[in-house]
Amino acid sequence: MIFATILAVLLAWLGLGLLRELARIVTWVVIAGFFAVVLTPSVDFLVRKARMRRAVATLVVFVTGIGALGALLYTFISPLVDQAQHFSDNFPEYVADAKAGRGPIGELVQRYDLDTRIEESQDRLREGLNQLGRNSVDILRSVGNATAAGLTILVLAFLMILEGPKTTAGMLNLVSPHRREHVRKVAGDCAKAITGYMAGNLLISVIAGIATFVFLFFADVPFRGVLALWVAFADLIPLVGATLGAVPTIAVAFLHSTVAGIASIVFFVLYQQFENHVLQVTIMSRTVKLNPLTVLISVLCGVELFGILGALLAIPVAGVIQVIVRDVYDEHQGRLKREPTIGSEEVPVSQATEEG
Repeated sequence: MIFATILAVLLAWLGLGLLRELARIVTWVVIAGFFAVVLTPSVDFLVRKARMRRAVATLVVFVTGIGALGALLYTFISPLVDQAQHFSDNFPEYVADAKAGRGPIGELVQRYDLDTRIEESQDRLREGLNQLGRNSVDILRSVGNATAAGLTILVLAFLMILEGPKTTAGMLNLVSPHRREHVRKVAGDCAKAITGYMAGNLLISVIAGIATFVFLFFADVPFRGVLALWVAFADLIPLVGATLGAVPTIAVAFLHSTVAGIASIVFFVLYQQFENHVLQVTIMSRTVKLNPLTVLISVLCGVELFGILGALLAIPVAGVIQVIVRDVYDEHQGRLKREPTIGSEEVPVSQATEEG
């Protein structure tokens, strides 16, 4: 018994060490699995309705998704490039206006005596630029690692979708025949929780982008389309996304006018509270079928444990846990359902799918 206990402790220690060393790979696999679950319904639809081979259907879905992402990035980046060129062409005029105290930038320069402060800090600024140049290799290495990680995740997700039916069938064969169908339905219910989260998160991001555009339109802030699109992108991160998207928007609003900058701060503070405590919990409670309190607690726990990745995965993980716990509880109480249910109202899976 003593030797068995020591061996168990050693194995647990080795397992934790191995998991720590492979943390990056495990993260890639988890993210790829998330995308695979989200995209699988589209692939299954093409296989079933368009009579495509699974490899072709998977390729079509991936190409379509990458094309849509590229179009969004082009919509976002193209105006930035145009405005950067416009800024470069008119930079001497901006400098002259700033020195003369004309325009919003000139007012800031005169009010806070920025030209004197910049002259006094030239040595520190020069040292900072030199330090940035010395760190350029590290920056390029980080960009390369991020690119490699993204390509790896795409390949993993592609293979997971392609081999999904075979993998699922192999895992179900490990289950006794009389429970196989029940396990398959519970797994499908878990997948619906993940896809429901993705749909709800996209809906919240669209609402954030539209609300930002409407506010910037009435505030007459320039670049409102690009800024609204940026807020929508950043809002994909639960709880803090709208705040991250608000930073450049508020900066541009202040450059436009002080009143617009203050109004933008008020707008984003109010909208962030509304999204976190009303919009997100309401939509997620309907799409993932989670209690609003559970949604909020799961996101807070995910952020605390795993940062941004935890915030992204907290709600679907909570939905999967709810499905499994409810099924185990029902079985323990001797009232195992013929069909798994979701939500506090215990809606059957087939009915929820028809309503969706």
